[in-house]
Amino acid sequence: MLAIDVGNTETVLGLFHDAELVGTWRITTRTERTADELALVIRSLLRRQDGEIGQVAIASVVPPFTPILVQAVAQLECAATVIDGTTPLPIRLDVDEPLAVGADRIVNTLAATRLYARDTIAVDLGTATSFDCITGDGTFIGGVIAPGVLTGAETLVSRTAKLPRIDLKAPPTVIGRRTDGALRSGIFHNAVDGIDGIVRRIKTEWQRPDAFVVATGGLAPLIAPHCEQVTHIEPALTLHGLRFALEHLRGVASR
Repeated sequence: MLAIDVGNTETVLGLFHDAELVGTWRITTRTERTADELALVIRSLLRRQDGEIGQVAIASVVPPFTPILVQAVAQLECAATVIDGTTPLPIRLDVDEPLAVGADRIVNTLAATRLYARDTIAVDLGTATSFDCITGDGTFIGGVIAPGVLTGAETLVSRTAKLPRIDLKAPPTVIGRRTDGALRSGIFHNAVDGIDGIVRRIKTEWQRPDAFVVATGGLAPLIAPHCEQVTHIEPALTLHGLRFALEHLRGVASR
């Protein structure tokens, strides 16, 4: 099975053999790509894998990209299942506009319910940093969406004349003695303290002081180890959620 998580900046592909994630790849999300081009890219990534892709599950937050991807998958002679707010999954979206909930948040809810089975705050560090509040019985009750770490950094650098672009990494000290060191420290610690602060506020308002906090997304391995509030890091939470979604839908179809 191939799971595809389409984000605003990157699209992540994950290949599963049964329940095991055996390969992941990241490509740039570009809506100007044709289906033919995208099919060639996916074929090239998968060419060294044994076996055939049977089914593909897609979660997309980029509507113009979704039909292009579906057409590309069709060229691989696979059945594509697109997950959205109308998909009949064993979770509940207890929010004012359930159909507006992003597909990534939907499958994160399913993954957290299956993997942890407890009240969970899923922190997804992507183009945006989202905080999903998920009950132990599989109900998404809402959350927080904040600017992503790199999104905020790019905005800061682009709007100032003398600040340099930097590689994001943990600084050796909080106090930077050069401009690049001060910038790196500010971006990094602003992200860490922002995550911890929002999680603490969520726990207080939700009255779940012991909520399980899982960090996911491409920046999770870099940022989350420095966060006091993060309990666990699972970079592939969304991919596992897509796997669980497809397994559920296959089970329903076979009844």
